[in-house]
Parts: sequence; C-alpha cells; structure tokens
Amino acid sequence: MNHNLFATFARRMNERGDADFITTREGHGYSYAEALAATGRLAGALTDLGVSPGDRVAVQVDKSPEAILLYLACLQIGGVYLPLNTGYTGEEIRYFLTDAEPALFVCRPTTLDDARKIAEESGCPAVETLGNRRDGSLMEAAGKARPREDIVTLGERDLAAILYTSGTTGRSKGAMLTHRNLGSNAATLAETWHFSENDRLIHALPIFHTHGLFVACNVTLTAGASMRFLPKFDADVIFEEMSRGTVLMGVPTFYTRLVQDERLTPEATASMRLFVSGSAPLTAETHQAFEQKTGHAILERYGMTETNMNTSNPYEGERRAGTVGFPLPGVVVRITDRETGEEVPPGEIGMLQVRGPNVFIGYWRMPEKTREELLEDGFFITGDLAMVDERDYVHIVGRDKDLVISGGYNVYPKEVEQVIDELEGVGESAVIGVTHPDFGEGVTAVVVPEAGADLDEAGVLAFLQGQLAKYKQPKRVFFVDTLPRNTMGKVQKNQLREQFKDIYR
Repeated sequence: MNHNLFATFARRMNERGDADFITTREGHGYSYAEALAATGRLAGALTDLGVSPGDRVAVQVDKSPEAILLYLACLQIGGVYLPLNTGYTGEEIRYFLTDAEPALFVCRPTTLDDARKIAEESGCPAVETLGNRRDGSLMEAAGKARPREDIVTLGERDLAAILYTSGTTGRSKGAMLTHRNLGSNAATLAETWHFSENDRLIHALPIFHTHGLFVACNVTLTAGASMRFLPKFDADVIFEEMSRGTVLMGVPTFYTRLVQDERLTPEATASMRLFVSGSAPLTAETHQAFEQKTGHAILERYGMTETNMNTSNPYEGERRAGTVGFPLPGVVVRITDRETGEEVPPGEIGMLQVRGPNVFIGYWRMPEKTREELLEDGFFITGDLAMVDERDYVHIVGRDKDLVISGGYNVYPKEVEQVIDELEGVGESAVIGVTHPDFGEGVTAVVVPEAGADLDEAGVLAFLQGQLAKYKQPKRVFFVDTLPRNTMGKVQKNQLREQFKDIYR
C-alpha cells in the first residue's frame, strides 16, 4: 500500500475534475484537473533538477497558487517540503540551508543573487526561482519538463515535510512530519469540521506555517473543497469575500479587527458556516463580541508545529470561550506535574502532553532534544501549561517558559491578563516575569490602551486589588502602542522580557 499523502490527494483531484481548487481575486487559478496536471509538470522539473525521494526542498517564496502546487509536487516524488518564513533574513536562511542540506532552494526572483551566494556557502547544489505571477525559472523548467504521472511509493513514517520552530529560545528545531502525520490530521479535521465539496475557504493566512499550509490546504484537498487565495488579511476584502465564502480560518488578530468594524453583522456573515481561530489565544471578549454581532461562535482549536492540530471546540455543541475544546479523535492528552511528571487531577494546572497519529517523529538531527520532548510512551511534551475543566474542555494557560515564579509562587500570565483585559480602556495586555532582587521574578504587566483611553499605572493596580492574590498582582505596569507579535499573531514575550529586563535593578 502506498502511504504517500499525494496518492490520496490525487484521487480526490481526479474526482473533482473541473471544479475550482484555487482561485485568486486577480483572476487566475486552477481547477482540480488543471492543478493535477501542473503538479505533474513541476514534479518533472524537480526530478530534472536532481531531487530524489527523501531530499529536502527548501522554499522561501511569496504566497501563490503555484507555491501550493510545488508542495504537492514534492509530495508526489517523495521529496521533503521545507517552507521558510518570507521574513527570514539571509543569515537565518544560511542556518536552515546548512542544517537541512536541501537538494534545492526555491526563492523569490528578486532575491536570486543573494540566494545563490548563500546556497553556495551552505553547500546547497541548486537554486531556482518562483514568483507570484506564474513566473520564475522553476515555472519555465516545468513548462519544458516531461510530466510525471507516477506517485512514489512511501511508508507511513516517510517524511513529508520539515517545519522549523520559531526559535525564540535557542536555535530553531526542524520538526519532522510524516505522511501519516499530515494525512491523519487532515482527514480528522475535515470530518470534525464537516468540510464538504461545497465549501469555499477564504484563505488569508501565510503558507509557510502549519495553519495556512497543512490545516487549510490539506483539509481543502481532502474534502475536495475550494480556496479563495488572498495575499494577506484585508478587512475590506474579507467582507467582500464572505458573501461567497463558507469558511474563514484566521488568527485572533483577524477577529479583533473584524469585531471593531461596523460592517460585521448577521447579514454580512449569512453565507458563512464556520469561523476557525488558532495559532495564538483568542480572548473570551473577542469570542463573545463576535457571537453577539453575528450569531456565529468562533471555533477555537489548538495545535503546534510538531503536532498539527490536537484539540478543537465542537462543531456541534458549545464552543466555550477561553478554551480549545476537546482532544480530536485519535488524540490523547494528559496534564502532568511540571516537576514530577505525574498526572495531576482535573482542574489543576500542569504541563500538557499529547499523543496520536498527528505527533511528529522527532527533531531533524537533534536526537537528544527529541528524547527530551518525545517520550518513550509516545507522548510529546508540548511546553504549554494547561488545565482540563469539569466538563473536559481543555484550557491553555500559557507557555511553560512564560510562567512567572515570584517569591516562590507560580503565577500564570493568562490568569492575570484576563483580569486586566476586563478593565475599561484596556485593548490587550501581556504579563511577563522580569528579574527582581527580592522576588526572583517580578510580575510585570504591559498594556495596550484603547484609543482615547485614560489609563495610568495606579489605576490598573487599584483595579486589580481584591481580584487577584497579592503575589499575582503586577509590581509594575507599562503602556505601549502595540505588543510585538510574530507572523501568526503570537505575542513575543521574549522581546518584552528583553525590553523591560532592567526595570527592577
């Protein structure tokens, strides 16, 4: 049996034929039949360029339908797809090429000269380009190549992709994802979220990340649905597309911006059946405000680079604000004591561990790190602190590395942030631990005020009196215009810790 994920996709693509697969607002796109044919040509080009089964193909290109076809072509020939953030610098790219040793680096046409230099220094044997207008040397090569119709036979544990973690602590780690990891998760999500051929996904996410690539595209392919490809989130465009779309997958920033827009109404979202949020925590306030304005409850789910998706609020049933729902079918979660590793009772906070067919097989060329985080019984230590409530909903409390230990007491930032965010005039907040001479770490709040709000440090601290135990209350409150975030909307607390590291000295 061939476990190559592309074999599953190719069957669906043949079935769907002339139905739309990807379309853009600029007027170009691909039906399923056209996408299958174009993928075969790209597969032929990759073969001509020397890419063999197991070889890595590193890709740093702008979002386009052709970038998705390149991903599919890699799967078809047994290559290992390695998408790279479009914001990475030359030095960062040098690290990835040196570490992954790809057979091919595909870059944007505008960066070709720099890419060739970095590839030569890194030992990468070939560089090609791919633009976002069906241009680039790789598309030219595909036009001349003999199309491949065969699909390389692979096992369940053969690699489909390597995704590098963001590397906020130490150097980036390459998470090795197999065809089984991606295929099982796509099938589970398509069923859990009731995807069908009739769905039209509004795709405004980047495609170098689990969310935009594997969740959005793999689920669409599995269901035989269609995608409207947008280069980025633009509220004006989203409101136009919602009249023809059925599903939006987004990060919390999408929804906070939509909630603030007076055009968000039941009428504007009448054709939509599902709004999904992930990649960063969605506040309960945004969840509730969105439902009040539209009648739609956002479905929040939880996943990560190493595991794809782990949990989801129910499609049918209560989507509880502030939670990430239940483990997906086939996924097991357990909450353990941070020190002993023993399971804790329901209602207690501990380290979240997950096991299932979605969990990666290890970090690329990091066996020691793999043994530290991927346990012998198959559970992966996520690094997230969590709690399971009395109704079995999972709550993500925060990252373990963001836990504040002040005066010997554990302070979970999300708990403090939720209270601060209730104060009138607060747009959002982030709570961090900063080195303190007396307490080890001082609880510190960084607040983004709403426009025109009259807030000061004394007022925030007074508001928290009586609402939180003394040891949880911030020692200082600072105000900023915006919180630093990565491309997926996650607050970069490491940057805040660096910015405020000297305040108690």
